Amino acid sequence: MAELVFFSGTMDCGKSTLALQMDHNHRARGRRGVLFSSHDRAGESMISSRLGLQVGAVEVRPDSDFWTEIAGRLTNGARVDYLICDEAQFYTSRHIDQLARIVDEMAIDVFAFGITSDFRTHLFPGSQRLIELADRVQVLQVEALCWCGRRATHNARVVDGVMVLEGDQMVVGNVEDQVEDTGLQYREPAGGGSGDRAAAESGTVGYETLCRRHHMRRQTARSSPSLAGNEMPLPFGAA
Repeated sequence: MAELVFFSGTMDCGKSTLALQMDHNHRARGRRGVLFSSHDRAGESMISSRLGLQVGAVEVRPDSDFWTEIAGRLTNGARVDYLICDEAQFYTSRHIDQLARIVDEMAIDVFAFGITSDFRTHLFPGSQRLIELADRVQVLQVEALCWCGRRATHNARVVDGVMVLEGDQMVVGNVEDQVEDTGLQYREPAGGGSGDRAAAESGTVGYETLCRRHHMRRQTARSSPSLAGNEMPLPFGAA
């Protein structure tokens, strides 16, 4: 039976790599699929892995309609056994409903890959709807690590080296390589007025994966005094 499966994890845990590997494995067994992505780091209509792999894909936009897309392909004689849907956190709830309908009424497997929560620890709309509807939710076994060595469970947005907790949910950037800044320049829409938003409007946006403790303390690889062997004490003085 066809399934809707959501593969989730933090940034830098190999989601896009697994998406491309699954596509390869299914094609090697004679199955035919369609690849989708949205706001990939390599640009539109692409699924790219940090390992250097890149494959063309259909770009998902707010007005995209999965049902119409796949029904049109089937009507024109194409064979579709499965869908690979990368960066699914950026899909709308309507998109996820369409994918579930494709599984149920067309008997086509859908494998979705995405980040569960944003830099504020809030669920992305697409990820939330996938958790609500998926036949299976699988947390990826490749664990991203916090700078302290613990398992990273949260995504942090860093603007000019400073972690921020406010701003638009979607601002494309890159995962920082710990101390080295590899963030890409993207701007948020003007507006707001908070310090976090003002910084994001003019700064270099990067991302870093952190454990829950250091996300709550807003301690990144750059800002943490523990890199000098003296970790920041708790506010109430406990060890």
